[in-house]
Amino acid sequence: MKTLIFNGSGRKNGDTENLIQELVQNLDGEYKIVNTFDGSIKACVDCRYCWTHPTCCVQDGWAEVALYLQECDNLVIASPIYFGELTGPVMSVLSRMQMFWAAKLFRKETLPIKPKRGGIILVGGGNGSAAAAIKTASLLLRQMNAKEIGEEVFCFTTDARKAADDPAAVEQVKKLAQFFNKM
Repeated sequence: MKTLIFNGSGRKNGDTENLIQELVQNLDGEYKIVNTFDGSIKACVDCRYCWTHPTCCVQDGWAEVALYLQECDNLVIASPIYFGELTGPVMSVLSRMQMFWAAKLFRKETLPIKPKRGGIILVGGGNGSAAAAIKTASLLLRQMNAKEIGEEVFCFTTDARKAADDPAAVEQVKKLAQFFNKM
């Protein structure tokens, strides 16, 4: 079993990363974490190269991620919530999904991504709403061919305590790992 995790946080050893580590400790199989803040994958520039070619013309870390994406079994979008939404870097990286959308729409090809299971981990301080972030993450997961999306993981107490110290969030992460492990 392979799991691809998009980490939308720039803070090393922060709350999002702590919940990701809890997840991978409970996962079967291998996993790959894409740290979207490291800048190795640029946003889609809408050059439309993928409208007529099966690859992206931008040469960066996306090609490796795209290959793993095609073969993995599970996907996770993990992100802090900034102003009610996923972080900009995770959105930028996932804008590169355009090449798969173009394959389907313009080149009339079957989606080259096998069906998957998806998961969402959202972290934030205060008592804001995650509705927009859930909607966006769910849309992105469906674009990556997630046919089932497990129960979302929420931790909105990080202004008062660390996510790793939130028993409900830790339990939700373990349940997400169980959902993925039931292949």
